[in-house]
Amino acid sequence: MERRDLEIFLTLAEELHFGRTARRLHVSQARVSQTVKDLERRIGAPLFDRTSRRVELTPLGRRLRDDVGPAFQRITEGVDRAVRAARDTSLLRIGFQAPAVADLVPHVLGRYRRRNPGAEVRMREADFADPFGLLRHDEVDVLVTLFPVDEVDLVAGPVVFTEPLVLAVAGTHPFTRRPEVTLDDLARDVVFRAAFRMDATPAGHPVEHGRDVTTFQELLAAVADGEGVCPLGAHAAEYFARPGVAFLPVVDAPAVEWGLVWRRGGETAVVREIVGVAG
Repeated sequence: MERRDLEIFLTLAEELHFGRTARRLHVSQARVSQTVKDLERRIGAPLFDRTSRRVELTPLGRRLRDDVGPAFQRITEGVDRAVRAARDTSLLRIGFQAPAVADLVPHVLGRYRRRNPGAEVRMREADFADPFGLLRHDEVDVLVTLFPVDEVDLVAGPVVFTEPLVLAVAGTHPFTRRPEVTLDDLARDVVFRAAFRMDATPAGHPVEHGRDVTTFQELLAAVADGEGVCPLGAHAAEYFARPGVAFLPVVDAPAVEWGLVWRRGGETAVVREIVGVAG
């Protein structure tokens, strides 16, 4: 059954008048009559009782209207929302895996606003333990997150910010007596995962991973308590400085990269716009 056939049937079921139905849908009255006849022939019974004075639904017609009407409405509304989303660049919903990163990409947001004057930008902080949840629940259009990203349902786009790697350690840790550390030093302690993960150092020494933590503040508290150390992007030393935690440069580590990610199949106009200004 074609979508247009259902639309004609449901409109006639509401108007109960062939002429008004034809005018409302901008089709000929003959098209309405033929569609109803075809539906009745396909179903095998009349859907309308019609005389020269009135049109009424049969019991079967009322049942068909009640069964398919709500579903047709949901489909129509869903298509309309998709069309609006594909065309609308007035609202950008952007998530950040770390809230401070929003301050580190003003060039991207600035270009977006200049190209879309009057556009609204809504920022959301992603859950530390589930950074992709906002994307997967359609609560943000794009996410600025740590790269690399290897998720089958997500698309990794351009890198928007790079920074050095630092190691967060307790203020009493032996490493604090040194100006810097190396990746091989990670084998000497328990390592929490945040900005960087490795199972063995460049020299082949195994790395022991720490327990899972649910928030960034919980992570820093664990580091301050001496439970382990954690590699982080260098911005953490400025944005999250606190008593009991020191940040040391990791001299031989690759740069930390932050980039844009969006849902596979969810590349709307607003996503193309922000990706375009970021690339």
